[in-house]
Amino acid sequence: MELRDIEIFLTVARELHFGRSAERLHVSTARVSQAIKKQERLIGARLFERTSRQVRLTPVGELLQRRLRPAYEGIQDAVTEATAFARVSVGTLTLGVMGAQTHELVPALNRFRARYPSAELRFREVFFSDPFTALRAGEVDVVTTWLPVREPDLTVGALLREEPLRLMVSAHHPLAGRESVSLEVLAEYPVPRVGNSVPAYWEAAVLPERTPSGRPVPRGPEVTTFYEVLALVATGEAVCTVPDEGRRYHALDGIVYLPVHDAPPVQWGLVWRTDRVPPLARALAGAAEEQREAEAAGTA
Repeated sequence: MELRDIEIFLTVARELHFGRSAERLHVSTARVSQAIKKQERLIGARLFERTSRQVRLTPVGELLQRRLRPAYEGIQDAVTEATAFARVSVGTLTLGVMGAQTHELVPALNRFRARYPSAELRFREVFFSDPFTALRAGEVDVVTTWLPVREPDLTVGALLREEPLRLMVSAHHPLAGRESVSLEVLAEYPVPRVGNSVPAYWEAAVLPERTPSGRPVPRGPEVTTFYEVLALVATGEAVCTVPDEGRRYHALDGIVYLPVHDAPPVQWGLVWRTDRVPPLARALAGAAEEQREAEAAGTA
């Protein structure tokens, strides 16, 4: 029995009308009748009782419908799933990475590559001083960034990880010998100025505008890259709150990273344009979420 004939039979069994079934399937009524007669000859019994007023299934027809429908729907689901996988598994995904994010994402990227070996991953550095321009311009498909991101045209696709906030100071700074500090000390020393190109709420998640008690945090020279931040801190011109990745990947002589005991953790996420979500972006988000769950469960 051909798949098209099965589709015709199941449609007539649902509609109980040859004309409506033909319209739904975009074929002639004669084609529907021929398919049903062919199946009846193959099975050796009538599938429908037909009168001038109604069409109804015979007991044999009811049995055939009951057994065929799940199998037919399973075939459709398999084809749909395979088609979706084929669309996702090929193509290129350009990932905008901020800071040392590529290192942090390696386990999730390995999981993604194992599942979609034909997909090509490309990387482009994105600076904290301009986090969203490349994404909005379509130069990258997704970007890793700290959260929150509350932009109407952007969507947070996955939470990647959390890490503590640190205060970066010169080894000769008065704070350098402390075991930890409070965010309140930021009112006493200048921090770098990022500029007006980033949302204030987004900058404040890492570099607050005010201390918890409401005192303003003074701004010093403007910076555009992390290496400019390092230079300001090393020379004692500023202190700077940074995610813990700074300590892990930029442990330099002359720089001290102090725990900030009253700061909430920094969250990192995968962000894409709301109006343009490549299938590979969702696939990467899924791999990242699976990796995070596996690490939490101790099975990674």
